Amino acid sequence: MSKDSYVHRVRPGAQGAPILFAFHGTGGDENQFFDFAARLLPQATVVAPRGDVPEHGAARFFRRTGEGVYDMADLARATDKMAAFIEAHRSESGAGAVLGLGFSNGANILANILIERGLFDAAALLHPLIPFAPRDNAGLADRKVLITAGERDPICPPGLTTALADYFTRQNAALDLEWHVGGHDIRPNEVEAIERLVAAYRQ
Repeated sequence: MSKDSYVHRVRPGAQGAPILFAFHGTGGDENQFFDFAARLLPQATVVAPRGDVPEHGAARFFRRTGEGVYDMADLARATDKMAAFIEAHRSESGAGAVLGLGFSNGANILANILIERGLFDAAALLHPLIPFAPRDNAGLADRKVLITAGERDPICPPGLTTALADYFTRQNAALDLEWHVGGHDIRPNEVEAIERLVAAYRQ
């Protein structure tokens, strides 16, 4: 039942084409990036789960105890549960490359799965916040990682964005870091960076 452990939307793709997972931000749902992901890779299987943790009515993927303060035990729970969900959908779809796209809280769960489990060949982390020192993972070498951020983002301080980028660089991932001058919002240059990331996976 791992493939149904989250409320989600799926668009089946071609056999052997990539599978793209789209993770919403706090207060979003499975619809937030579904159509965007489908347009990015028309032949891909697209899967968009809804976070299973409510916070004052807003869906999230794991609990926090304050702004930028994570419940680390719940993050570990969510990482295990989401990893099983991802593996089940990849197996059922017969997909090739596994790709991820996440914004804010969705970027955070995507980043932690990447750090702890690998699983993704390429990942777009839009405004992630990882306020802890991740463990080294030699398996991240050559994985394609895009991080996008706002220079005036009040939720994701630039120093923590740089620290996360430095972490992936130390793991020998193929890192691209894309900034804009604004805050916690997605701007056209970020969309262009995502399109560059997935271009190699188009059929």
